[in-house]
Amino acid sequence: MNTFASVFEKHNWDEVQTLIYSTTSKEIELALTKRKRDLNDFIALISPAAQPYLEQMAQQSHQLTKKRFGKTIQMYAPMYLSNECQNICTYCGFSLDNKIKRKTLTDKEIELEVAELKKAGFDHVLLVTGEANYTVNINYFLKAVAQIKNDFANISVEVQPLSKEEYEELHQVGVHTVLVYQETYHRDVYKQYHPKGKKSNFDYRLETPDRIGKAGIHKIGLGVLLGLEDWRTDSFFNALHLDYLQKTYWQSKYSVSFPRLRPAEGIIEPNFIMEDRDLLQLICAYRLWNEDLEISISTRENEKFRDNIIPIGVTSMSAGSKTNPGGYVVDPQSLEQFETSDERSASEIAEIITKKGYEPVWKDWDKIYM
Repeated sequence: MNTFASVFEKHNWDEVQTLIYSTTSKEIELALTKRKRDLNDFIALISPAAQPYLEQMAQQSHQLTKKRFGKTIQMYAPMYLSNECQNICTYCGFSLDNKIKRKTLTDKEIELEVAELKKAGFDHVLLVTGEANYTVNINYFLKAVAQIKNDFANISVEVQPLSKEEYEELHQVGVHTVLVYQETYHRDVYKQYHPKGKKSNFDYRLETPDRIGKAGIHKIGLGVLLGLEDWRTDSFFNALHLDYLQKTYWQSKYSVSFPRLRPAEGIIEPNFIMEDRDLLQLICAYRLWNEDLEISISTRENEKFRDNIIPIGVTSMSAGSKTNPGGYVVDPQSLEQFETSDERSASEIAEIITKKGYEPVWKDWDKIYM
């Protein structure tokens, strides 16, 4: 049975990179005049040659987002359940080779964290764990979701890749969205970043969204870790992946996130620096290419950038985030996966959104519709 791997293998990293960096201003101007754009237009819009057109791109991105999503920003919060992990990833604070205190939340601790998030107003929660198959596995996930499903209208998960059958189980108990990041689509260097553990299997991870789609999950979220490799080339492959998924599993919705490398325990320095202007260009390019795509910005980004990006293309934002298990009330000193940049509370972010003329949305989905 065909998967994205069959599409991926038809594209060469170096050839794609050359195509991006040889884009002309004429190709960009043509892309900006189109009402419906394809992946060739996406290549033009992420190219260095598109930077002088950023203001025009931002204006079009604003109009398209407003037309499709209105003046709303969905609010969500991550809840880290565990920092146990069996992988060695050179960029992650949870990496197996980091000598840190490991913690997995108990039922009671989950209850305390949930109470704090509900107090802050959240109705959308993203459950996050490291990848530890023996302790933080499908049974743990099913139990955790069952425990909190009456507390939240929308439950998303960002955990290790699972089988189609396991994703079906998560769907049945109420999981709305599954996020999975390839980290980088550069096959030749992927192993350098992931030298040990199940995550070192590039192909298994590459085909994970296919298993999610086959399981009938309502929404699938993709992204790359910006800073590992050339962000433009990686982003093309991420868009190629999204394009394939939307055409193959058309019943599902799709989102994209933009994690930039942030300081963390034992982390490497970014190989490629992505400036704020570059991230703005990438967000606009995604929106101009695909007006139905949901676009999420996390607290990795700084206050100024997050405030200014609100009217330009994003549809959801995290707020008041803690990236360590029990970080809200149970164990605030446990190790973070990465440092957050925007540490403002959920109420402060909601106030900023309102001042921008937008509506912070705490609930836009209910399990009754599943």
